[in-house]
Amino acid sequence: MSAGVLKLKTPAEIYYPERDGKPMGETDFHVQTITYLYQTLSAFFSPQTDAKVLADIMFYYEEGNPRKVFSPDVMVVKGVGNHPRRTYKLWEEKQFPQVIFEISSRKTWGDDLNKKWFLYQQFGVKEYYIFDPEYDYLPEPLIAYRAKRGELKQVPVKNNRIYSEEIGLEIVDTGEGLRLFNRETNQFMRTLSEEHQARLQAEDEVARLRGELERMQKTQK
Repeated sequence: MSAGVLKLKTPAEIYYPERDGKPMGETDFHVQTITYLYQTLSAFFSPQTDAKVLADIMFYYEEGNPRKVFSPDVMVVKGVGNHPRRTYKLWEEKQFPQVIFEISSRKTWGDDLNKKWFLYQQFGVKEYYIFDPEYDYLPEPLIAYRAKRGELKQVPVKNNRIYSEEIGLEIVDTGEGLRLFNRETNQFMRTLSEEHQARLQAEDEVARLRGELERMQKTQK
């Protein structure tokens, strides 16, 4: 190679960072909301082998250019394997998320409403939700968009809730946070701590009934 000639890196040599150095959420409100969405949606989609829920992952959308990246708070991607990933590379996965959630903060709400909205529209996202867990920055705490004729158009959130056709759950602003509601069970999706508490209560009830049965059997002898 002659002097002064720059050798370009091959695609295999290009480094795609796994983290951007930023925290998952700006406050506890943001982290709790992102964690709840990620955990409950992951559990909901776990029976499916061709769907994946991802949170705060580096999403690269142009091969060879690590600067073309964003990191959605939570996204649902159907049509891909449900295995773990370090990063998400669009040219390998060949599938853009159908649903994206952004949990807005003082620093991000402007981008969520403008820059990210435009980017997600370009890539054909079908549903886009923006939620303000501090009830302070957005004109409405929960803003919803649907893809119509190639454009993400805002749709009304009635009675603080909206049904997601892509997910199959209702997205509800309770006034204290964001929750997911399952119409089939007529219940809100539980957090992991709520699931754990319910399991403990069920175990205590089984133990109580077993004790009563043993006492009844003893009195009958």
